[in-house]
Amino acid sequence: MGQHHHHHGDHHHGDHHHEDGPLPASFDTSVPDEALSPEELSRRGMLRSAGLLGAGLTAGSVLAAPAASAADSGRGGRRRHGFHWLAGDHHIHTQYSPDGKYRVSDQVRQGARHGLDWMVITDHGNETHAKIGVEKVNPDIREARREYEDTLVFQGLEWNIPAAEHGTVFVHPGRHEVAVLKEFETDYDGSVRGAGDSTPKNEALAVSGLDFLSDQVRRRRVRDILMLANHPARKGIDSPHEVRAWRDATPARHRIAVGMEGAPGHQAAGIEKAYGMGRARGLYDNSPGANSFPGYPLESYRTWGGFDWMTATVGGLWDSLLAEGKPWWITANSDSHNVYADTAARGPHSDFEKNGRYEDPVYAGKLDLAQGDYWPGQYSRTHVGAERFSYAAVMAGIRAGRVWVDHGRLVGGLDVRVTGGGRRATLGGALHVRRGTKVTLTVDIALADTPNWAGFVPRLARVDVIQGDVTGEVKDKDTFQAPTAKVVRSYDVSERSGRIRLTYSLGTVDRPLYVRLRGTDGNRSAPGLMGASADPHGPAMDVVGDADPWRDLWFYANPGWVLPA
Repeated sequence: MGQHHHHHGDHHHGDHHHEDGPLPASFDTSVPDEALSPEELSRRGMLRSAGLLGAGLTAGSVLAAPAASAADSGRGGRRRHGFHWLAGDHHIHTQYSPDGKYRVSDQVRQGARHGLDWMVITDHGNETHAKIGVEKVNPDIREARREYEDTLVFQGLEWNIPAAEHGTVFVHPGRHEVAVLKEFETDYDGSVRGAGDSTPKNEALAVSGLDFLSDQVRRRRVRDILMLANHPARKGIDSPHEVRAWRDATPARHRIAVGMEGAPGHQAAGIEKAYGMGRARGLYDNSPGANSFPGYPLESYRTWGGFDWMTATVGGLWDSLLAEGKPWWITANSDSHNVYADTAARGPHSDFEKNGRYEDPVYAGKLDLAQGDYWPGQYSRTHVGAERFSYAAVMAGIRAGRVWVDHGRLVGGLDVRVTGGGRRATLGGALHVRRGTKVTLTVDIALADTPNWAGFVPRLARVDVIQGDVTGEVKDKDTFQAPTAKVVRSYDVSERSGRIRLTYSLGTVDRPLYVRLRGTDGNRSAPGLMGASADPHGPAMDVVGDADPWRDLWFYANPGWVLPA
C-alpha cells in the first residue's frame, strides 16, 4: 500500500479505477516479497497464515471449492471459476461529518492496514454536507484511490432515510458520482427535507428517493448504486413495512435497497466504564419513542452478541423477510467516527458549518477511552464474493448476496454451498432441483490461526445451521416472525484446528426452503426470543455498560435457497 507498492497499470482516470484489474500485489504470488511495501507484506503474511493465499485464492474461492452464482445456479449451470473474497466496510465517517474528525486518508490507511480490500466513505447527510461536503470530500477520495491502488474506495453518504433510520448509499466511481449524490441528498434526505417523522408522506419520500437512484442507473449516469439500512433496530423506527417497501421499491435487476447492517458499528461502546464508554454495543441503549414501531419488543432495542435484534433472532424479522423468498442481505461494519484508545483530536479553529469539514486532526497527548469505535477492519468485516478485483464486481457480489460477516477475525475463511441433482448454489443463490431431490449443505471453514487485533487467536466453538420454509409474500407487511425457522443442527468444533468440513443433509426436498449459518466462540449464549425449540443456544442479549466485544464473537452468513419444482 502507499506510494511505493507494485503498480497494476494506470488506475488514475475517473471511471477506470481497478476496473477489470489484476489482483492486488499482496495477493499476486508472481510478485516477490521483497517487491512489496511493509503494509503489503503484512497483508500477505496474514493471507498465508490463514490459508487464503495460493491455490484457494487463485481458484477464486477461499477454500479452493468452485461456487455458482445465483444466476448461474438458477439455470443449472456451473461457473468455471469461483470468487475472490474481498473484505470491506460500507460505513465510515471522516472530518466531513459533523461528529467525525479523521481524514479520508487516515481511514483508508487504517482500513488497508487492517486487511480491507474495499471501503465506502459515508459522511452524514445534512444541509452542510449537501451544499459543501459531498463535493469537498471527492478530491480526498480520488487521492486515496491513487495512493492506495490495492484498495477500492467508494464515495457514498449516510442517508437520513425519511421516516426512518440511516442508510448507506454508495455509487460506482465515475464522472457523475458527486452530482448524483448531491442531487439525491438535496431532494431526498430526511434531515435536509425535514422529513424525519414516521408519516405516510415521509415514507413515500424514501421510496421516491430509491426510485430516483434506480433511474440514475437506468439512464447510465452512474454504473451502479446500492443502499443498505444502517443500525435498523437501534431506535425502533424502521418498521417491517418500511423495510419491505425499500426492498421492493425498484426492479429486481437493478434493486437499490439490498440489505441491512446485521451488526452495527460502535462495538467498543460496550466496554465497561473503567476502561471505555460504559454504554451499549452499537450504542443500542435506547427505548421506544414517538416514531418507533409499536409492535417491536423492548428486547429489540439491544444487541445480541453484538448483532442487531432483527438478525440475531432466529424466526425474527430477517427470517420473515427470507421466508418470502426475496433477497435481503446482512453486512457488518465499523461506523467509524472516533476510535477507542486513539490519540487524535479535531483540528483547532474548525468551523464546520462554514467549511463543511473540520480541520485536520492533531495529536491530543492522551488516549481517548471514552469512544466507541474501531478502525475499519479492526473488528468487523464484510466479506464479498467478487468475480474480480473491481468496483463493479464488489457491488455485484453484494447485490447477489455473496456475503458473510465476522467479528474479531473469528474465522479465516468460509465456503458454503448447497448441492443436489448435479447442481450447486452458494451464498445468496437459489438451487433449482426436481421435487424429491436429495440436497446437501457443505461448509468449509478455515479456522483462525493468527492473532486478531486484540492480540489473541480466536477459537470457533460452534456452528449452527438455521433453516426455514419459504411461505411466500406476506399479507401483513408488518409481519416480523417466521414460525418455521429454527436451528436444525449444531456442530461442536471447539477441539478442531486448521480447515474443517461440515456436511448437513437436508434430505429429499419437496418444498421451498432456505438455509443459513452462524458461528460463535461459545463464550455467551442463551435461548432465543422465539423459544428454545427454535434456538436453544443463541446469542445472549448484551449487557449495557459491561459488554466487551472481544469476549463474544460471532460470524453470520447470508442464506441460500432450495427451490424444488
